[in-house]
Amino acid sequence: MQAPTLKVRVDALREEAHGVRSFSISRVDGLPFDGYDAGAHIDVTSPSGITRQYSLCGDPACVDSHLFAVKKEDQSRGGSRSLHEEVTVGTELSVGAPRNLFRLEENADEHILIGAGIGITPLLSMAYRLVERNARFTLHYFARSETHAAFMTLLTRAPFDKHVKLHFGVERENLVAELDACVRDTGPNAHVYTCGPAPFMDRVVETAQTRLPAGSIHLERFKAEPPTPGEASLDSFDVRLASSGQTVRVNEKTSIVEALASIGIEVDTSCGEGVCGTCMVDVVSGEPEHRDHCLSKAERASNSVICCCISRSRSPVLVLDL
Repeated sequence: MQAPTLKVRVDALREEAHGVRSFSISRVDGLPFDGYDAGAHIDVTSPSGITRQYSLCGDPACVDSHLFAVKKEDQSRGGSRSLHEEVTVGTELSVGAPRNLFRLEENADEHILIGAGIGITPLLSMAYRLVERNARFTLHYFARSETHAAFMTLLTRAPFDKHVKLHFGVERENLVAELDACVRDTGPNAHVYTCGPAPFMDRVVETAQTRLPAGSIHLERFKAEPPTPGEASLDSFDVRLASSGQTVRVNEKTSIVEALASIGIEVDTSCGEGVCGTCMVDVVSGEPEHRDHCLSKAERASNSVICCCISRSRSPVLVLDL
């Protein structure tokens, strides 16, 4: 089951960098959007019919329009290519309500935002919010070159310019040293936020953890990675509904979402890859095997919630709060 969507109209398009286009949208019904927290993303269904998740990168205080940006992927399966090639000003699209798994830590003394390439998008909405709060922050932006860096006009003028540090053309062998310089002088209550290609984020996390606790480092992925080989899950297991006691078998080739749908229980889904968080359900008992890329380390450790589209079970019975 897909989550509810809104009809929107594309009001403006802008080429933000090489292969990166931004889309300013408004509601077709003329009503304002609901507010959202910095770091949120939305589902966007392209003219090809493919739905993908894109970060909102405008000012969260603006409710008359939303802004998102899309990088045209060379290996696109139709999502980014369709948005780049088939959308013009006036095109109507369907979008989902904002969801946020990448929030600013309210009690942090300092915020270090580290983005690479199109990963600048959620960090830009964070920068808007932090400027509004007069919070202490630095935004480090890594890109291949200035022509590959999106939103340069915005980032190099007030109020952002004094907070932004640009890192262009950093060679792979120099990346860890460059990242270490980004976090070297952080205080004990600083928080780090990163978005970009998976190998880049892995380096940010590894480097930041030499200075800060793991719980102070936040990241967001929009592409799932294959499960780690040898994960100890069961080929088949039962899912039980806490409300009724009804049980359904989940076999090797069936997801929890699909198994529940077979007995008339619909769980909202979107990405189907465990990155968007739409299908999260609370766990009453049992031990999930987490294959998602959206839960925090604390949520994984507590086994209190599961992403039903992709995760499995290490226990014979998994009781869900349904």
